[in-house]
Amino acid sequence: MRVLILLFLFFGQHIIAQETVYPAIAHRGSFWITNATIHVGNGTVIDKGYIKITNDKIESVRTTAPTLSTSDIIIDAGGKHVYPGLILCNSQLGLIEVNAVRATIDHTEIGTINSSIRSIVAYNTDSKVINTLRYNGILLANIVPQGGLISGSSSVVQLDAWNWEDASYKQDVGMHLSMPALVVKPNPYAIFTGTDSKSPAEIVKQNMLKIESLKQFFREAKAYFQQPATEEKNLKLEATKGLFEKKQKLFIHCELVKEMLVALEFADEFGFDIVLTGASESWRIADILAKRNIPVVLAQSHSLPNTEDEDVDQPYKNAAILHKAGVLVAINDEDGQTRGRNLPFNAGTAAAYGLGKETALSAITLHAAKILGIDKTTGSIEAGKDANLLIAKGDILDMRTNQLTHAFILGRNIALESKHTQLYERYKNKYQRQNK
Repeated sequence: MRVLILLFLFFGQHIIAQETVYPAIAHRGSFWITNATIHVGNGTVIDKGYIKITNDKIESVRTTAPTLSTSDIIIDAGGKHVYPGLILCNSQLGLIEVNAVRATIDHTEIGTINSSIRSIVAYNTDSKVINTLRYNGILLANIVPQGGLISGSSSVVQLDAWNWEDASYKQDVGMHLSMPALVVKPNPYAIFTGTDSKSPAEIVKQNMLKIESLKQFFREAKAYFQQPATEEKNLKLEATKGLFEKKQKLFIHCELVKEMLVALEFADEFGFDIVLTGASESWRIADILAKRNIPVVLAQSHSLPNTEDEDVDQPYKNAAILHKAGVLVAINDEDGQTRGRNLPFNAGTAAAYGLGKETALSAITLHAAKILGIDKTTGSIEAGKDANLLIAKGDILDMRTNQLTHAFILGRNIALESKHTQLYERYKNKYQRQNK
């Protein structure tokens, strides 16, 4: 027994070891960021600006040098760029750690209609992935559940917290619906795998029935709220109240035009504020979306087009086409390998394909904040907003110069170390020693 205990103590240290990266303490008092190139987030750039941060807020943004005393705390950002903290609009961050390990996955609930599920209570602030996003400038994320036709409500979290209560930035911002596919390609391997013996037409017919069941669910919810209140509550129907009161948005995950047109039917029949998520073919109906003020969250610009007759770089151009038409568009990174880290570089690609740098920055800051309903408190560097901002040596949309020196969440100067940076330092040190 003593041997087993000693073995556990020896190996257990390595099993439970964590990075020594802790949430920053609350900031009290004021400090200045001076001589910076300030990218406000709304398209404006201040070549040499000054920002005063007091407690957790941006107190002032000015173009003229303030009168400073020797007692003032100053961060000289001469030659550097200041940006708003980046926002990841759709992510399973903190809900999944390792795709291949079932015990680390907590983003999916059993069932078809899971409107009462709330992702925020499952958010794991100890995830190793979180710090790797902060190093690239991502300070806020919308945590989205998955599974079924209606997967539940997402919440926005800030990425420097001890627990989900601390992390919560805005809870239950939207309900998420996965639109059944209305275009199904034949599966050439079905005969061998036995996974899908139905024809595409039969699958589409089944999916149309699923769409009708979704509409019927919302019809029942609408009737439920029109009745006098009773002591007995239907939790699934109660969870949709925010949609009918327009306190929540309905994020509809779909890709193709047919599916998006059905999504618009939900807005027509129930009066919901909807957001199209994914929406890789939204450029085809950009004028319709602009006329109806339907925002779009593009899931993944670093991808191939949907059909063979589309331009090979069509996914890169989607954001520019939508923006030119007048659609409020946000850019996201939903690659299972990068886990959100490439968000600024997806925006950089869109900038190169017609969107422009400052508009591309807005697509991952202020536009994202507007879609998530948090633009009054964050998304741009303006007086009165939360002090969520970054200081970088160069262009944050360029992976060669996206090198942060500081990041602030609610005025707190957060740590930029992560498992990645620690491993880099570890092996750099190893080979430096060997070469001496």
